[in-house]
Parts: sequence; structure tokens; C-alpha cells
Amino acid sequence: MTKHKIFTMSVAKVYPHYITKAEKKNRTKAEVDEIIRWLTGYSQEELDAQLENGTDFETFFAQAPEMNPSRNLITGVICGVRVEEIEEPTMKEIRYLDKLVDELAKGKPMEKILRKTV
Repeated sequence: MTKHKIFTMSVAKVYPHYITKAEKKNRTKAEVDEIIRWLTGYSQEELDAQLENGTDFETFFAQAPEMNPSRNLITGVICGVRVEEIEEPTMKEIRYLDKLVDELAKGKPMEKILRKTV
């Protein structure tokens, strides 16, 4: 079975779209970066290096220092598919990221996006 096209796509190619989506709703690049760091465990320097190196999505998630254990709290529909029903691990991570950026663009507070318990 062939890999989905997004797996081999550079994160740096999609990243500007995340930023644009957020900024259109008066959110910031810093907030997008915070979401990515929360999800993957990358430091800002490591994230910048991954973007600069043109790392593909599959490698980006495979090399992530520590995927956040709270990411399984991310639920809902993205691209017409329920995130919690996605079985392919890499696709699930990609859709988690998509869902978090969507929540940011919809104006959710960062505490809720990052699944912080009060």
C-alpha cells in the first residue's frame, strides 16, 4: 500500500498555511508554535531546525522528542473524519495538529486547546 501524500510532504510547506489560518483570526505565529511544541515536545530551536531542514511529516512525528500524552483528549471532526476514529498513527498525529490549529483559529483559549486541567 502506498503512503499518503501528506506523509512525505515537508512540514515547512504546510506550516505557513497554519500561520495564515491563525493570523486571519487575530492569533499569532507564537501560538501556533506553542501548539506544535505542546503536541510534539520539540523546543523552539528544534522546531525551527525541522522546518529549516524540510523534514517530512512522517519523520517529523517519528523523531518528536515526546508526543504529549494528553493528545488523546483531542476529539472532533477534521476534514470530515472523526479524529478519534483514525487508525493510522501518523495520520492521527497530523490530524491532531490540524484540529489544534483549527481550534486556535476558532478563538478557543490556549488553556483549552492545550487540554490544561484547571
